[in-house]
Amino acid sequence: MASWLSTVLVTSVLALAGCAAHASLPTYATVPDFTLTDQSGAPFASAAALRGRVWIADFIYTNCPGPCPLMSSQMHQVQTALNGADGVKLVSFTVDPAHDTPEVLTEYGRHFQAEPGRWFFLTGPMDALAHLSRDVFMLGGVDGSLEHSTRFVLVDRTSRVRGFYLSSDEGAIPRLIADARSLVREPR
Repeated sequence: MASWLSTVLVTSVLALAGCAAHASLPTYATVPDFTLTDQSGAPFASAAALRGRVWIADFIYTNCPGPCPLMSSQMHQVQTALNGADGVKLVSFTVDPAHDTPEVLTEYGRHFQAEPGRWFFLTGPMDALAHLSRDVFMLGGVDGSLEHSTRFVLVDRTSRVRGFYLSSDEGAIPRLIADARSLVREPR
């Protein structure tokens, strides 16, 4: 009987250890500090606004006839689901800085009920946006063609990219929300 109990105990401990190891999110990259312009026209310094926070990013443009309105609706869903989740921030980068001025981004944010101070819409020089999309978030280039990734990116409190979520994947948004909550619960 003691041998059977020992076997069950060891098996249970190993199974739980395997689950704990599997539950941790991978780390893909580190987001360097950047400065762009937010929807109010003010400088947006990531170090001041995002460091120490879990945040979610996407790349959109305001006059997109395709996936961007869906992505922004999904981001609103994330905003609602994570309301009160220890200051989780949302960041939408434009891929069309020539058109998406701060005024245009402000109106776009209002349309999607973006909570000021929580969901930011950023613009800036095309080369800075292209660098972030391609080299930092690993989503491909931003080159003025308006082609862009339709993935959301989850970033932890230490600016590490921890997950990618394809907006067209049926289970992506619930997974994103669950993973963001998991990061919020991680020890600081």
